[in-house]
Amino acid sequence: MLKSVLVTGANGQLGSELQQLAPLHPKLSFTFVTRTELDLSDSNAINIWFTDKHFDVIINCAAYTAVDKAETEVDLANAINGTAVATLATIAKAQHSSLIHISTDYVFAGQHYRPYQEADITDPQGVYGSSKLAGEQALLTINPAKSVIIRTAWVYSTFGNNFVKTMLRLGKERAELGVIYDQVGSPTSAKDLAGAILSIIQHPKLQTLTGTEIYHYSNEGVCSWYDFAKAIFSYSDLGCFVKPIETKDYPTPAKRPHYSLLNKAKIKHDFEITIPYWQDSLKTCLNTLNGK
Repeated sequence: MLKSVLVTGANGQLGSELQQLAPLHPKLSFTFVTRTELDLSDSNAINIWFTDKHFDVIINCAAYTAVDKAETEVDLANAINGTAVATLATIAKAQHSSLIHISTDYVFAGQHYRPYQEADITDPQGVYGSSKLAGEQALLTINPAKSVIIRTAWVYSTFGNNFVKTMLRLGKERAELGVIYDQVGSPTSAKDLAGAILSIIQHPKLQTLTGTEIYHYSNEGVCSWYDFAKAIFSYSDLGCFVKPIETKDYPTPAKRPHYSLLNKAKIKHDFEITIPYWQDSLKTCLNTLNGK
């Protein structure tokens, strides 16, 4: 029997990667929707859209991700990242669907000394992180069964706009570039995350969840944005010199976590997932982007 799967945010990095992988999963029947078809900023519109539709799994890839703009577009960020998640959770519970919701490392203050675990205290430092935490809390309160929150970080892909593509462009335009070295975490290949999600929704463990569980996912290893940029240039044979700079030397409207490494032991154990090393996944992405 086919399992029906709805993917929101179909044109984003993660949604695009799920579209690429979908044909490899013949037991899943996918419906992909963009913001044009399903506007998550309007909860009434969401409820109307679902009136005559039912899915076994809802994968919510849609989000307001403009971290700096969120500091001034507070209502829009909260509507998409918070209120819409509550609406989807209510629908999932009523329809007995699984809701897979994507969250972020920005729910943490970023001042830890070890990789963050799922149960660690949250303390977002900006509007984006606060809005994403509001979505998590709404989902946990409504608590639909067989549902999962996946916190991730530093997402990149061959699709959409991201750090990897920005570095490739700037590396070709400039001889020298300053990149922050005092923010530490781990990049996440959206392709790897998409593969993990598709494994999760077909894993028997998901059916045993009586409510909503939080998990962490990013690629293995650790680096700074400076290290990340150095690797991008090295693997792309770009001669741009990377100068390490401190966060204070590159001020932004929103505060970023200084340390947001995520502990992935729980997701690896529960769903038997093997997570690739960040440099290996980066090479794969760059080979595609560089036409190799």
